[in-house]
Amino acid sequence: MLRKILIILLLIGCSIEYSFSQTSTMETFVNNLLSKMTLDEKLGQLNLPVTGDIITGSAFSSEIGKQIAEGKVGGLFNLKSVEKIKAIQQIAVDKSRLKIPLLFGMDVIHGYETIFPIPLGLSCTWDMKLIERTAQIAAIEASADGINWTFSPMVDISRDPRWGRVAEGSGEDPYLGAAVAKAMVKGYQGDLNSNTNILACVKHFALYGASEAGRDYNTTDMSRNRMYNEYFLPYKAAVDAGVASVMAAFNDVDGIPATGNKWLLTDVLRKQWGFKGFVVSDYTGISEMQNHGFGDLQKSSALALNAGVEMDMVSGGYLNTLKKSLKENKITEEQINRACKLILIYKYKLGLFDDPYKYCDINRAITDIFTTENLQEARTISAKSFVLLKNSNKILPLKKKSKIALIGPLAFNKENMNGTWSVAADKTKSITLLDGMRTVFGDETTILYAKGCNLFASEEIENRSTMFGKTLNRDNRSEQELLNEAIEIANNADVIVYAGGEAAEMSGESSSFANIDLPDVQKRLLLALKALGKPIVFVLFNGRPMTLNWEKENLDAILDVWFPGSVAGLAIADALIGNVIPSGKLTATFPRSVGQIPIYYAHKNTGRPLSGKWFQKFQSNYIDVPNDPLFPFGFGLSYTQFDYSNLQLNKTSLDKNSTIEATITVKNIGDYDGEEIIQLYIHQNERSITPPVKELKGFKKVFLKKGESIQVSFEISEPMLRFYNQNLEFVSEKGTFEVMIGKNSDEFFKTNFILN
Repeated sequence: MLRKILIILLLIGCSIEYSFSQTSTMETFVNNLLSKMTLDEKLGQLNLPVTGDIITGSAFSSEIGKQIAEGKVGGLFNLKSVEKIKAIQQIAVDKSRLKIPLLFGMDVIHGYETIFPIPLGLSCTWDMKLIERTAQIAAIEASADGINWTFSPMVDISRDPRWGRVAEGSGEDPYLGAAVAKAMVKGYQGDLNSNTNILACVKHFALYGASEAGRDYNTTDMSRNRMYNEYFLPYKAAVDAGVASVMAAFNDVDGIPATGNKWLLTDVLRKQWGFKGFVVSDYTGISEMQNHGFGDLQKSSALALNAGVEMDMVSGGYLNTLKKSLKENKITEEQINRACKLILIYKYKLGLFDDPYKYCDINRAITDIFTTENLQEARTISAKSFVLLKNSNKILPLKKKSKIALIGPLAFNKENMNGTWSVAADKTKSITLLDGMRTVFGDETTILYAKGCNLFASEEIENRSTMFGKTLNRDNRSEQELLNEAIEIANNADVIVYAGGEAAEMSGESSSFANIDLPDVQKRLLLALKALGKPIVFVLFNGRPMTLNWEKENLDAILDVWFPGSVAGLAIADALIGNVIPSGKLTATFPRSVGQIPIYYAHKNTGRPLSGKWFQKFQSNYIDVPNDPLFPFGFGLSYTQFDYSNLQLNKTSLDKNSTIEATITVKNIGDYDGEEIIQLYIHQNERSITPPVKELKGFKKVFLKKGESIQVSFEISEPMLRFYNQNLEFVSEKGTFEVMIGKNSDEFFKTNFILN
């Protein structure tokens, strides 16, 4: 035993010595390089311009090529193809004085060429291993094409579905969002030793998802107490997971733009959280501080550097104004050195100084991207993201030997299967629902197709809902002609599958909507189809929670598929036919009305909470609609049914050195094997600041065969009960707590325990 202990201690010592040696070697190398750099070369490392398409043969003679040769560029982004990236890297290595390699970044948000569901959809799997795997595959593909840095994950908490970028995040809950953030960082970065790992960039720090009125880029304003307790957790989780970079948000925080906010980027991020990576501005974030009222580009650039932004994306302010600010003593050379050193450190950690072409293997670009294996994984993962919102009379799964009318503007539409921010994807390779159903259902099923309507009646609104010159393939026939064709098809069918909702770019950046109903032209089509008296299954494509009151009341089934990615049609068909049993659960609340927004499960009580049924005068409720949502956080049905019973605690008293085990019995009482996501919520009855009515503190995903019953256990410990008090101290307070375990944030069993 003693010999084993000595060997373990020796190995630990060797590991520490090796780690120290690595760090020491890196410090020596970077410091030596820094000592050789001119001021202009240091400022060049802080410059991140965007480049358009570059013709490989003329890369050197391009304007960006000349800047790179002069040492004025630290990295580039949104350049696609390993050949082009290698040609540009060659300029930096062969033509610049100090031969410092470049970083190459891209918005690899939910896949590279193999596209997975949008992040909001991925979060509905509640499966961190699967989410990590999507990031890992994205990193493998992106790195095979020369990319070594992604501007992901986006971890902004959002409780306003009008905001389009809710599609890019993980919903409304900080606990779940933190778990996703950690998984994504781990998936992208690994240990950074392999040429299949890339740098991650958590964004947008901070509070971007809380923009007023749900309007993108808009002001945010909240107490620091709320920041720490409700919004900061996912960012911190990414930092704790070792994320290499952080992107500053567009919005202001405490009246100061995040890009120039020293309290946020230095006091919180570096001093409190111990962040060791580098901060990059968002696209023109530094120059945009002028619009916030913080002076010209020179003043804004100095403010950003002083605040703790190391890299200037696109604005050019660092490259063109910091030398003047240094002469005027607005900044110090020490600040420039520190920023430059951080960029060089991560180039070193990526191994670019040892091999500038580490990510430029032409063979990998052929063998590792959009592979059959990756597409199969995408098909499996996509189906697990679907949330079954309604299934009256067990209309789903559909029967093979039937005649199905597939109707809707998104039934046969490759352009919209991937969703927002799938910049590297070839959309012509996406699999539509029509093609997927024909493949999966086979010859036993007759599938009739009609478009039925356009996404919007208004071509103008459709045009506003696109990015980068894309089109929505509008059908120029009249609304009545499209409707008549759909009715004719539906009359000859046993069941109607309607594929509609939003287009891919109706959510995402700069895609805010004041009205989140289904567009009127689609409602008119559904009304006409409903009049036929046939069952209707709504396959809902969307990047946000929507107000679907009529649809919930009148349609037989609603399957929310978000935007599923490259193999959308196959994954959806798998779910419709029952090859896959839906298991996803919502990570964002669906409101009944935009007037309820913001609506989220972890709200605080009022002094006059609604204590009985709606409506009661002089209590906190609406006259026209109930308080409760259309679909609550954590909600999701299955083709099978799960029964919960017998919630028990092994003891009812907890202290700082003990734990409580909470168990509940879950039984599959339905007709299919299936997965269920069991959720743990906790509420403190009394404390020094107002508590939410409940907070997610744990979840487990279990597979149960039909008829099978298991006991699911959660361990409750004192650290789970901590919060930031009025002085922003992270503490727990003695008192009584409610434990809630169940299907979602509205359906649960409840009991109590005491923290001593």
